[in-house]
Amino acid sequence: MIQVFAEVPQGIQTAPHELRMAAAGHQVAVREVDLTHVRDRDSLMMAFLAGLALTQSFGRNWDALYDVLTDPQQFSGRLAVVLCDYAHFKKKRAALAAELEGVLMDAQQSAAEQGRLLWLLAEERDTDTKHW
Repeated sequence: MIQVFAEVPQGIQTAPHELRMAAAGHQVAVREVDLTHVRDRDSLMMAFLAGLALTQSFGRNWDALYDVLTDPQQFSGRLAVVLCDYAHFKKKRAALAAELEGVLMDAQQSAAEQGRLLWLLAEERDTDTKHW
């Protein structure tokens, strides 16, 4: 198995199964953004507000999201943003997902230029598991 945190972040990658253990071993902060109930840009921004534990002063727009993700005062050198239920979100909200990806890729690039690491990890709900 490839250890995602041993490599430089590149785009949106699949989250490892033992995400928190892997992140702890590499001293990476983890924040989860649940995209399950996102319907539009406003609900997407609210998902990031909750998932990144931002204050109510968060601007809730693309520029504000970019600023938060690239601000060394917000997050230090190693951050993993886990996009929960990402494939389902991308399928349901393709245009919104494309806009989000653009902002996330720009933020990842900017963080790298600052010498910081920003992993973007897609995590899917386990739909194959049956709960008896």
